[in-house]
Amino acid sequence: MTDTAAGSERIRPRDRDAILQSLRAGVVPRTGQHHIQVGRANEVTALVADIDRIADGGSAIRFAIGEYGAGKSFFLNLIRTIALERKLVTVHADLSPDRRLHATGGQARGLYAELMRNLATRAKPDGAAMPSVVERFVTDSLNAARERDVAPEVVIRERLAALQELTGGYDFAEVVAAYWRGHDTGNEQLKADAVRWLRGEFATRTDARTALGVRTIIDDSSFCDHLKLFARFVRLAGYSGLLVCLDELVNLYKLANTQARNSNYEQILRILNDCLQGSAAGLGFVLGGTPDMLLDTRRGMYSYAALQSRLAENTFATAGLVDYSGPVLRLASLTPEDLFVLLTKLRHVYASGERTAYLVDDAGITAFMTHCQTRVGEAYFRTPRTTIKEFVNLLAVLEQNPGVNWTDLVARVELAPETNPDLEPLEDEPVSAAPPSATTSTGPPSAPPETSLPDNDDDLTSFRL
Repeated sequence: MTDTAAGSERIRPRDRDAILQSLRAGVVPRTGQHHIQVGRANEVTALVADIDRIADGGSAIRFAIGEYGAGKSFFLNLIRTIALERKLVTVHADLSPDRRLHATGGQARGLYAELMRNLATRAKPDGAAMPSVVERFVTDSLNAARERDVAPEVVIRERLAALQELTGGYDFAEVVAAYWRGHDTGNEQLKADAVRWLRGEFATRTDARTALGVRTIIDDSSFCDHLKLFARFVRLAGYSGLLVCLDELVNLYKLANTQARNSNYEQILRILNDCLQGSAAGLGFVLGGTPDMLLDTRRGMYSYAALQSRLAENTFATAGLVDYSGPVLRLASLTPEDLFVLLTKLRHVYASGERTAYLVDDAGITAFMTHCQTRVGEAYFRTPRTTIKEFVNLLAVLEQNPGVNWTDLVARVELAPETNPDLEPLEDEPVSAAPPSATTSTGPPSAPPETSLPDNDDDLTSFRL
């Protein structure tokens, strides 16, 4: 039996189980993505160039657009892994009813807090790395103070002075200085309070003033400002920059209230402008969404004229021509060859890297693919998640039933095209709730303040969590 794709390396049991359990559940593995990565080399190359630009003090933003089940979340996780290897700090979160880019009821602060809970470095890739990042800044400052033979607080204040020119920078610097005082005096509570503030976990200014002596907190209105601040801070701590990965943008598309939806699109526009104009240093964004979320002129990002003009596709990139330099990155469908390679890699992972333990040969994989294409058609290349799940299920049955041959099972595979429950028909909106005028191309339209909206989630339709 030949193996045309898989390498000879052994797969650790922990990685094997994490990959297989995640894929059978239809979710992205947290570890071991390199064992099953195939295709999309051009897209990965484009994002690696973005990562290098961020590490050089620049900024970048990409919208990874693909069909439901096409592998957007896997792609975002792969890019995060590459960013960690390039010494960036990464944060990631899925948007949800309680986590939005703009709100008045704490949802934007909730998104910031979730991002910071998932903060990761190469040394702590699973998240919860905030204390180690601040500790590294303090340690580097202590080393610099010893070299210069000055008080550590002098060096810390000098390094934090660069942050004070930014919005919210003064209190940010004061909180980091408070962490240093806790470090210097052995006050663990002060250190913990400083980390809580940096994570956006203080709900009231009174609590923050009592604990740290600062007058502000990270709230809904300061979401973007503090991401810029934190990107500057991680560079001061010796990292290359900050990469923010946001998935499930479709949850903004699902906002039923036009004003709330446009307010979130306005926040995306602000982030887009900051990154494209270079006003954010060492900061990058990768946002995952579906084609409907981007192109729908009634509810999608194209309903917001300023975003539509900035995200419009290159009109010359047609008839097979591609352009990977724009902010929108369409995730190409897997070719039949890519899918074959992917399935051989899954076979290799299932066998823990032992070729003698393969449960199906190349002919079996080809027969499985042919059966899937007959049942689903060409769509199974665009949305391979269901195909992958069923192939892992097939291997599980073969492993647990030694007397069964794959030829007896392939024809039993029941496969249906992947459907997107997030894009079910929505209720029509009142005529008065019209989208911004198409003539607007330089900025968001004027609108009443969002405070007129309720702070609960009654203005939302159903969401997929």
